[in-house]
Amino acid sequence: MTPPAAAAAFLAASGWGSADILPVAGDASFRRYFRAVEATRSAILMDAPPPHEDPQPFLQMARWLTANGFAAPEIYGEDPEHGLVLLQDFGDVRMRETVDAEPARELALYSAAIDILVSLRSHDAAPLARYDRAVLHREANLLTECYCPALGIEADQAAYAAAWDTVFEQVLGGPQVTVLRDFHAENLMLIGPDTLGLLDFQDALAGHPAYDLVSLLQDARRDVSEHVEAAMLARYKAVVRTDAGFDAAYHVLGAQRNAKIIGIFTRLWQRDGKLRYPTLCPRVWRYLNRDLDHPALAPVKVWFDATIPLELRGDPLALSSC
Repeated sequence: MTPPAAAAAFLAASGWGSADILPVAGDASFRRYFRAVEATRSAILMDAPPPHEDPQPFLQMARWLTANGFAAPEIYGEDPEHGLVLLQDFGDVRMRETVDAEPARELALYSAAIDILVSLRSHDAAPLARYDRAVLHREANLLTECYCPALGIEADQAAYAAAWDTVFEQVLGGPQVTVLRDFHAENLMLIGPDTLGLLDFQDALAGHPAYDLVSLLQDARRDVSEHVEAAMLARYKAVVRTDAGFDAAYHVLGAQRNAKIIGIFTRLWQRDGKLRYPTLCPRVWRYLNRDLDHPALAPVKVWFDATIPLELRGDPLALSSC
């Protein structure tokens, strides 16, 4: 990757003019990342180019998280006009690879992640837009907008929306917390033996506390066993007072998030040519099928069973080639 044209002047103005700029693996967005390296220090250069990206939500959330005691990267410099941010380097050790390489640490590290969500629950929500009915619908619709057409499935959009509208009642209202939205093992960095640093929180909203639990425990990028999922939910509930509808809300948000992810991963393949993402869909379908079995999802399950047979719930690239 070639650094953006404005990078050299930005780094010089931020006191990093002699740093070498090295590429770092990116993500599914238009954002790119580089590591600025000098003899005794390093930092991460985020390139969030306008008009596709806006670094301001990241900056605002980083400062809110830091002010409230969470391990978000310190901001060393910013140039929002060019979409450039220089931030603390949390290194390359992610929770994902650590757990995969050292399975004995899985419960301890997932427990540390749960404790972050418990702490988030203890704070008033950050000043953010609400995770409201319109957002929930817009995200769930990505499945019918992207996945269904890829497989030639004719979807009754009105019936789909009506089914979701019924179940969304179970996750609206009640206490609102800061929902980071991409809280999972590939966005959690080990910055100490059992200390996790936060990344990729620029899309945060104020919403139901079960959402980030789903993001962590129904992880689209790695298998989380039902045993670990149950143990971590129990850990959360042992500390946080949850009401009788919490389990239903967890599965409603699980189904909604997983439907959204299947749509996004299909779009990343078809629009952007990113062939990794459709291969992740079978895992997401397994989570979604489990969520749909919860009684709270009955109207949505009826739609799925009538529209997308089990044999068409999988890798959209592979299925569309059959």
